[in-house]
Amino acid sequence: MSLNKTERRQRIKFRIRKIVSGTAATPRLSVFRSNKEIYAQLIDDVNGVTLAAASSREKGVDTKGTATEVAATVGKLIGEKALKAGIDTVSFDRGGYLYHGRVKSLAEGARAAGLKF
Repeated sequence: MSLNKTERRQRIKFRIRKIVSGTAATPRLSVFRSNKEIYAQLIDDVNGVTLAAASSREKGVDTKGTATEVAATVGKLIGEKALKAGIDTVSFDRGGYLYHGRVKSLAEGARAAGLKF
C-alpha cells in the first residue's frame, strides 16, 4: 500500500496527537506550514480554544528574506504573545512535518522569545 505525501503526513500527525495534548497551563504549540506561509497556534485542547496565534501573513511580520528567517520571526512573535498571555511552557506539535527547516526555525524563534518546551 503506497501513501501519497498528504496521507503520510496525516498518519504522522495522528501519531503525534495521540501523545501531545495541550492544557490551559501548558498549551500545545501547533505548526502549520503551507507552500507560501507558516502559521503557529497555542491551543488548549481541554477547553478546545486557541489562546494565541501568529502567522507570516500578519502586518508586523517582515516577509523579506528566506522562508526560514520568516519562520523564525513568526516563532518570536508567538513567543511574545504567549508571554503576554502569561504562558511560558508549551508542548510542541510539529504537525506531521519533519523537525527541520522552517519548522525548526519557528521552534528556535519561540525558544529565543522565552518559551520553554
